[in-house]
Order: sequence, then structure tokens, then C-alpha cells
Amino acid sequence: MHPEDQYAVRALKAGASGYLTKNTAPEKLVDAIQIVAAGRKYITPELAESLASHLTEDKEKPLHNSLSDREFETIRMIASGKKLSEIAAEMSLSPKTVSVYRARILEKCACAPTEN
Repeated sequence: MHPEDQYAVRALKAGASGYLTKNTAPEKLVDAIQIVAAGRKYITPELAESLASHLTEDKEKPLHNSLSDREFETIRMIASGKKLSEIAAEMSLSPKTVSVYRARILEKCACAPTEN
């Protein structure tokens, strides 16, 4: 998924009623405002197509394929039972950086806790 798609999904999951990119034509902004004001959701047709095409791609690929090399290395070490401080020392990183990798892994693999 492209970063713009990811921002849109995050925004909509967080409760946004619509999403426009910076390069959306100004007249589309008026359309979006009217649609949202009517109580509906709005995304551009291009974004809708992009999101739809990624739905099937995401199901076909294992979740770990979306991880960077460092994130994959981190998850392997976590799975082997190492503590974050041990991982940080072995990878020559700060524990905070390892925590960031761990948070990204959880997010990418849809393991992050959801708010109810």
C-alpha cells in the first residue's frame, strides 16, 4: 500500500468522515463537503480503486512480507525469547528504537490492540 492509502485508512478508522489528497481538484473539495454534510463518507474514486486493489493483494501475501529487514530481524529475536534490551545490544540500537520496531511490527501485522 502507498503511504497515502495508509494515511487514508488510518484517518477513516480514527473516525474521519472523508479523505482527500493534496492533489485533489478544488471542485472535489466542495463535493466532499456536501457528501460529508449529508452524513455519508467520502473518498476519491482513485483512492477507492487503490484500496480495493490492495484488498486482494494483502490477503495473498503473508503478513511478515510487509516488514522491513530490521523489523523482521527484531521479530525473530522477540520470538526467540530475547528481551528488548538484549535485542538492542545485539543490533547496536537503543532500546527505544527496538520498541519503535516492535510497535511497527504490531501495526503492520494487525496485532495492535484495538480500542472499544
